[in-house]
Amino acid sequence: MNWEPSLQRRKGTFCYGQLATNPPGDRESGKRGRLRFILLDRHFLEGAMAAASAVVGATFQGLRAVDGQRLSEVSLLKERNVWTSSAQLRFGCRRAGVRAMAATVTAPKRETDPKKRVVITGMGVVSVFGNDVDVFYDKLLEGQSGISLIDRFDASTFPTKFGGQIRGFSSQGYIDGKNDRRLDDCLRYCLVSGQKALEHAGLGKENLNQIDKQRVGVLVGTGMGGLSVFSDGVQALIEKGYKRITPFFIPYAITNMASALLAIELGLMGPNYSISTACATSNYCFYAAANHIRRGEADIMIAGGTEAAIIPVGLGGFVACRALSTRNDDPQTASRPWDKDREGFVMGEGAGVLIMESLEHALKRGAPILAEYLGGAVNCDAYHMTDPRADGLGVSSCIERSLEDAGVSPEEVNYINAHATSTIVGDLAEVNALKKVFKDSSEIKMNATKSMIGHCLGAAGGLEAIATVKAINTGWLHPTINQFNPEEAVTFDTVPNVKKQHDVHLSPTLLGLEVTTPVLFLARTTGYGQITFRCGSETTAAVVAANIGDVHLRFFYSWQAFGQIPGLVVKCKFA
Repeated sequence: MNWEPSLQRRKGTFCYGQLATNPPGDRESGKRGRLRFILLDRHFLEGAMAAASAVVGATFQGLRAVDGQRLSEVSLLKERNVWTSSAQLRFGCRRAGVRAMAATVTAPKRETDPKKRVVITGMGVVSVFGNDVDVFYDKLLEGQSGISLIDRFDASTFPTKFGGQIRGFSSQGYIDGKNDRRLDDCLRYCLVSGQKALEHAGLGKENLNQIDKQRVGVLVGTGMGGLSVFSDGVQALIEKGYKRITPFFIPYAITNMASALLAIELGLMGPNYSISTACATSNYCFYAAANHIRRGEADIMIAGGTEAAIIPVGLGGFVACRALSTRNDDPQTASRPWDKDREGFVMGEGAGVLIMESLEHALKRGAPILAEYLGGAVNCDAYHMTDPRADGLGVSSCIERSLEDAGVSPEEVNYINAHATSTIVGDLAEVNALKKVFKDSSEIKMNATKSMIGHCLGAAGGLEAIATVKAINTGWLHPTINQFNPEEAVTFDTVPNVKKQHDVHLSPTLLGLEVTTPVLFLARTTGYGQITFRCGSETTAAVVAANIGDVHLRFFYSWQAFGQIPGLVVKCKFA
């Protein structure tokens, strides 16, 4: 085998290359088999060298990172076909050798312990577009608005008469009929999305019973709690006296009951509570859930947010704050982030839940790995109850802390799922914060999920985290719709009105730009799975783990079959 390394460079840290061979006995035909690989971050060289040595050598010891030699941003020296790294590396392959030379840029350090690395293995959604994650994202990609006139109650006397109201919700198969009639919608949304997320993660009830439930926790928050139950209880007290208050009034109104009921239903005995920090709720829950895993307190955390506030008192409360759009003549264009004619947000509802799991546990059970949680941060801007600081200082400092926790440099980020509520002050404050951190916005795309589903309050971060993971997995960004008259200050590509194809390297999701600010970083994880190389009669299997999870190898074959190289069979199975 005459392996010839061919390494090329594309924009930023997005790199690709290929290993080519002229198979024996086929040299005259000119056919060339190519093992192509794409690596989506700064660890390109590390993975390429390991892959090359494994393929070419007679034995395969597994794809392994070199301890203490994490790579800097990779760049190709124009005058020579070599790649730079942070250390001198030599690989003694029998038929190929590639050399790495020293570079000047040092990247932040990421977590390498598989017990502390946190991956996302399942997602569950309840939304204005239904309860299926793929359908939810397909509707977003289509640029379809879920905003319509409210018909759950008579909203004709309200200044705002529309919202992202969920219709036709069914809990069949997830909640028994008796409880279904009693529960507040925010609890129903949690129970359905949580169980759907577990199913997506390969942890339906039968499989869930095979793992240690004492190490599975639930952390699903809500900004408003059981608002319908609370409103009904107050009305019963005023109209009929305390004796007519349901005994479920307190249990179903408090904010921790969503997490509690999901745990009771499934027998999960790990950490269990809720966080309520308005529209920052879901991201706070993800941050806290990841830390439980990092500290060794849980193997799996079910985390996210749920909300059901489109009822008279909920709508009336936000009207009183003068926070809502009043574009009643055209509700579907009311949510228009970064547009000069925006005049308030649009209420939404639903639930978004992620299954967060230690990498070690996920690999051990062969879980489908959708993305990796790299890190996060939380803070307070200490400024105002609802208005963010105009200079975005609270947000920018939180992003910087999150980058440090994630081991990510600003230059590695090329996609942002923004908070972008369509409020006059908030949208530009967020952009100002982003500009402080990401100096060059030319390669960054940024979109606003709320332009289509409205502001889902405590559930917003959960739904937008799902949209972010789908963007990472599919390579398609949903549009920000209703971009008619954009603000000049917004220099990012906001994916206006039409979806765009985009290979996402790393993405932060930003939620809660008023008092509390959480920021999370998610990354592609296509490089986990089982790889088997067979040379001659010797077969060695290796699980791609440890630091190689950062490499994100994706294999494509231009040859028709694996077995056309004599003596070498390559089998790849990726999550």
